[in-house]
Amino acid sequence: MISKPPVALPARSALFFSDFRIQALVLSVVALVFYFNSYFNEFALDDGIVIGKNEYVQQGFKGIPKILSKDAYDSFYRQMNAKDQLSGGRYRPLSIVTFAIEQEFIGTVDNGKLKGNCWDKNGNGKMDPEEDVNGDGLWNEADCFAAGMHFRHAVNVLLYMLSAVLLLAFLRKVVFRMDPDMAFIATLLFVIHPIHTEVVANVKSRDEIMSLLFILLTFIFAFRYQEDSRKVSLFKAMLCFFLALLSKEYAVTLALLLPLAFYIFKGFSIRDSLKTFLPYTLVLVIYVAIRFSIVVLKANVPDNEVLNNPYLFAKGTQKLATEIGTTLNYLKLLILPHPLSADYSYSAIPYKNFSHPLVLLSLLVHLGMIVAMVKLFKKRHVLCFAIAFYLANLFLVCNIFLNIGATMGERLIYHSSLGFAIAVAWLIVKGVEKMKSAVVLKRIVLGALLSVLVTASGFTTIQRNADWKNDITLFTKDVETVPGSALANGNAGARYIDLSERPENKGKQEELLRAAIGYLDKAILIHPRYVTSYINRGLAYFKLGDLNKTKENWDKVEFYYPHYPDIPRYKDILSNGYMNKALTLGKEQKYEEAIADLQTGLQIKPDSPDLWYNLGGAYFTVKNYSKAIEAWEKTLQLKPDHQQARQGVEALKQLLNRAPQQKK
Repeated sequence: MISKPPVALPARSALFFSDFRIQALVLSVVALVFYFNSYFNEFALDDGIVIGKNEYVQQGFKGIPKILSKDAYDSFYRQMNAKDQLSGGRYRPLSIVTFAIEQEFIGTVDNGKLKGNCWDKNGNGKMDPEEDVNGDGLWNEADCFAAGMHFRHAVNVLLYMLSAVLLLAFLRKVVFRMDPDMAFIATLLFVIHPIHTEVVANVKSRDEIMSLLFILLTFIFAFRYQEDSRKVSLFKAMLCFFLALLSKEYAVTLALLLPLAFYIFKGFSIRDSLKTFLPYTLVLVIYVAIRFSIVVLKANVPDNEVLNNPYLFAKGTQKLATEIGTTLNYLKLLILPHPLSADYSYSAIPYKNFSHPLVLLSLLVHLGMIVAMVKLFKKRHVLCFAIAFYLANLFLVCNIFLNIGATMGERLIYHSSLGFAIAVAWLIVKGVEKMKSAVVLKRIVLGALLSVLVTASGFTTIQRNADWKNDITLFTKDVETVPGSALANGNAGARYIDLSERPENKGKQEELLRAAIGYLDKAILIHPRYVTSYINRGLAYFKLGDLNKTKENWDKVEFYYPHYPDIPRYKDILSNGYMNKALTLGKEQKYEEAIADLQTGLQIKPDSPDLWYNLGGAYFTVKNYSKAIEAWEKTLQLKPDHQQARQGVEALKQLLNRAPQQKK
């Protein structure tokens, strides 16, 4: 057995209850109250990509083998005719497997056919209006996706509640073994923190919840194994470690944090602490082998899209300086979580140089944390573990060491926030203990402080959950928070187009479309190659009837993204738009204008028999018979069974043949 030198036990705090079951119940109720309203949310942000448009998820159980053997975005890439756009790929299949399992009960889609029953959110077995996403009165894939999201949101909340209980168990068994009250406060601070709204309210971010959940279980079973020496405990710890890795890559930090925990909380020597991780290296090797056999690392991916490579335009040392400065934003949001945003992409956070005060402050703060951690390491202090937990997970997402394809994200600080909660709980309790007051007064002070934190956090969290209701509520809110972001402006513009289509906004269509164009103009001004904004700006102009500006925008789409899969559909829409406009002009006897629009339509779609036929009709009307024959003959080349065109050609040829005879 490994030797265990004695460890100084922390003093008890002065709270009201310490029973694990009562604490777990209170924390579960708090988590439920804070996130109950997220149940009513729909889908937002990347939910559509990861769940709704993921063909493997939509197949239910049948799609699980593909999920386990493909990049997380494989289905999306293929649908977009795109190669991998995220550096290093993404292999985190476990949460996506849970989506497929849910889909089996919600209703699966296989080869475009709906199978099974959709999740009926109202429980009445009927197709209610709010469940009919596309207004066709029938259950279909889109309706199932939207209705099923309520069920998925409920699962996310339940997993968060379970995480609260497991976190409490971890803190009581590992970190604060002799201080259950401090364990409770740390867990409470973690559970109520508003920065977690993205993780819970955005279903796609379930990978964050599951990752931390299995990391906590790994700690719990690893410590149990050191106490009972039972192989079943070791097996459980290794299994949970593997599941944590399959959830998200954060679990690699256990190579540092697990030995550190044994060193600080069990009093192991450094050598013996390192030995504790040896069994888990096998799991890590297996995971790495699986991951890189499925998701192959590719050099210079991405290299030309700033929305996936946020430092693409940084010059000299700007990239490193901005990365260092940005890490301070996480600490700021942990201390004061307002305002919150789902987007911090280019150029929400401007590039900085090393002379910038925030960069210098970030360097000072984080170097100070490292120095403090080293000093506290010798004392086997709990704050050493808290700082290490914070920094180890932060280093994975700060871009300095690994390119994550994003500037920052609130979900990315989920794991690190546990280290923050542990440190703050320790500081609060120790601060109260130093008060020269009676125990009753200390309890009142501590209770009042926690009540204020819970109330303020609850208000912020519940309000932020409402922002996550859907893309419209999220993006129209967040563009106010990060007005310099190309993505935020582009998304807001798209959502204002959606608002213009709602029946309740019938008299406001033009106003909303003009607002959409304003946001899209700004998005394109920030990022001139922003293809999606060109698509949506073209759509807005189309709805306003400005076909020339629509064409101008959609031509840019084809120029920047020639293989974009929806280009043929846009060409159909636009060419038909020119044809319908020409028909209207024809009724107004504006034939030359009608001919010009039909010719523009043919520039867009030269293989359209309808456009050629109507062009022939327009030429016939202005008595340009030779051009009419040419147009109708082209119609017949494209559609040989077009009877009207054939009749028109024959009639005109007869007319032209009779004309010379009449002159004689």
